[in-house]
Amino acid sequence: MVSKLEREKTQEAKRIRELEQRKHTVLVTELKAKLHEEKMKELQAVRENLIKQHEQEARTVKVRDGEIQRLKSALCALRDGSSDKVRTALTIEAREEARKLFDAERLKLLQEITDLKTAKKQVDEALSNMIQADKIKAGDLRSEHQSHQEAISKIKWESERDIRRLMDEIKAKDRIIFLEKELETQTGYVQKLQLQKEALDEQLFLVKEAECNMSSPKREIPGRAGDGSEHCSSPDLRRNQKRIAELNATIRKLEDRNTLLGDERNELLKRVRETEKQCKPLLERNKCLAKRNDELMVSLQRMEEKLKAVTKENSEMREKITSHPPLKKLKSLNDLDQANEEQETEFLKLQVIEQQNIIDELTRDREKLIRRRKHRRSSKPIKRPVLDPFIGYDEDSMDSETSSMASFRTDRTPATPDDDLDESLAAEESELRFRQLTKEYQALQRAYALLQEQTGGVIDAEREAKAQEQLQAEVLRYKAKIEDLEATLAQKGQDSHWVEDKQLFIKRNQELLEKIEKQEAENHRLQQELQDARDQNELLEFRNLELEERERRSPPFNLQIHPFSDGVSALQIYCMKEGVKDVNIPDLIKQLDILGDNGNLRNEEQVAIIQASTVLSLAEKWIQQIEGAEAALHQKMMELESDMEQFCKIKGYLEEELDYRKQALDQAYMRIQELEATLYNALQQETVIKFGELLSEKQQEELRTAVEKLRRQMLRKSREYDCQILQERMELLQQAHQRIRDLEDKTDIQKRQIKDLEEKFLFLFLFFSLAFILWP
Repeated sequence: MVSKLEREKTQEAKRIRELEQRKHTVLVTELKAKLHEEKMKELQAVRENLIKQHEQEARTVKVRDGEIQRLKSALCALRDGSSDKVRTALTIEAREEARKLFDAERLKLLQEITDLKTAKKQVDEALSNMIQADKIKAGDLRSEHQSHQEAISKIKWESERDIRRLMDEIKAKDRIIFLEKELETQTGYVQKLQLQKEALDEQLFLVKEAECNMSSPKREIPGRAGDGSEHCSSPDLRRNQKRIAELNATIRKLEDRNTLLGDERNELLKRVRETEKQCKPLLERNKCLAKRNDELMVSLQRMEEKLKAVTKENSEMREKITSHPPLKKLKSLNDLDQANEEQETEFLKLQVIEQQNIIDELTRDREKLIRRRKHRRSSKPIKRPVLDPFIGYDEDSMDSETSSMASFRTDRTPATPDDDLDESLAAEESELRFRQLTKEYQALQRAYALLQEQTGGVIDAEREAKAQEQLQAEVLRYKAKIEDLEATLAQKGQDSHWVEDKQLFIKRNQELLEKIEKQEAENHRLQQELQDARDQNELLEFRNLELEERERRSPPFNLQIHPFSDGVSALQIYCMKEGVKDVNIPDLIKQLDILGDNGNLRNEEQVAIIQASTVLSLAEKWIQQIEGAEAALHQKMMELESDMEQFCKIKGYLEEELDYRKQALDQAYMRIQELEATLYNALQQETVIKFGELLSEKQQEELRTAVEKLRRQMLRKSREYDCQILQERMELLQQAHQRIRDLEDKTDIQKRQIKDLEEKFLFLFLFFSLAFILWP
């Protein structure tokens, strides 16, 4: 089916490719022919023009020769008595005519050269366009081929999946057929038990009638028989009572067995109905797939015919291309076409080989499926004969028969066709032996009945006891034989190879469970670490938001340090910033010193001037200290910014680590799914079908709980591992946070100090400004 679809698609792709190639080659040949025709026409026109020019030039040459002859004759005539004027006039005229002719010819040749250049450019452009179109078409064909290959691979995968599903459905159908046959055998066995029960009821009725007949004459006998009759009747009554009790016990056993078989029959009927319901869509699906298989075979034949036609067309195209004469001149284009054609042919050959290999594989698979179906049809289980009941069974024989048949039926499990054949042969042998034993037992019962009839019902107690003991010994011997037969049958069903395969399967299952537990533990640990990383990330984001909110609420502080040149004081710069440009602080200090040294002033004025100069010098020093503090503060702010950048890098690294942990968790999930798939495939292997051991619902629940436990353990281990890594990262982050807090506290303290200094500086500036204003 897949091969047919692949062949159809490949053949369609080949057909499209061949059509496109054919069209392209036709276009190329047409364009080449057109170009050749145009060039030939142009050459013919050039040839005609050149011939005309040659004729004109020949005429002009003839005219020139005539004129030259005339001039020579004139020169010869005028040589003796000619003058210089005539000679110069003639030479000037000849030169002018020659120049005019030369200019005309030069212009014509230049025009022809330009025309030829333009024609050559047009031909080159057309050739480049054709080559480019050919490349584009080749790229499109390659992309189409790739898309077709992808579609073919997808269809192949889907067909393989459908084939697997059909195989599972066929196995389920075989299981259903086997259960139906088992149900038929169980119903036959129930009918046989019912007939045996009726026979036992008849025997019990006959025994009761015999007891009544035996008790009635004893009542009529007078007392003369006395003690002897009572002595004779008491063992008969005991034996009859024992027989009645044993018969009642066998009836109860048969009733219990009948109820159990009825329950099993009901369960099997339910299973058969359920399997019929499940089989209906499977049968419909099988019919659809058979139709689809037929359609694919027809399409395969069509595609093979198309392939043959395409190969023929390809050979014809090769012959045409090789036998095409006008393409011999364009060597480069021919080489390109030949290389492309060789590549295409090699590609087509490879495709044909691949398709043939796929066809061979699919035919082999189809033959294998047909052989399997024939083998399954031929290996149907043989119907077992049902023994006809007869009157005269003893309870011991019934117990032995029921126990043997029940053990035979209950020990049977669905198996492969080869095992069914072996077991059916063994069952036939055991049934034949059982028939022989029952026939011998019937003959013994008939002989016993004849003896009773011959003696007339009066039997010695000792003789009857001996006969009963012999019968019991024979029954025990036959029971031992039946148990031996059952043991041999059970041993035939259990081979040493089967036991070894089962042990290997159990060991493999345990290894898979251990791997699943490990993967679940790893997955659990990764999930825990991932959750812890998410929690830490959330805390970091919350802290980042707090810092951003704090920065947003805090007043803006733009610390800008303006460098000042040597010889310019900081107080002068501050005065210039404030708009007081007339004041020169160094000159002012010098004037204050001069005024302080002036002796004309009063003592109070001199003291005030000296104090003002000292205050100015102290203020300048103080301002220099403030500038140093500002520089240190700026350096600390730079360090804070670098720490913030480092913190951002650490955060990015943690996010990358978190993504890596997520990828590891996803990979662990994928690994768990793969292990579950392998476990499921191991459970669905043919060994399970050979052994006949289907997982019960309880085992399936235990397996699911084990898988869930393994998954949880893996998640826990993965979380633990992630937590262990993230704790180390969090310690680094906490240290960074602590350092950031310390630096923030330092910046707050320095901002307060700066504000105090600014207030003091403003107070000093106001003081000195008032002093200068009030100074006379």
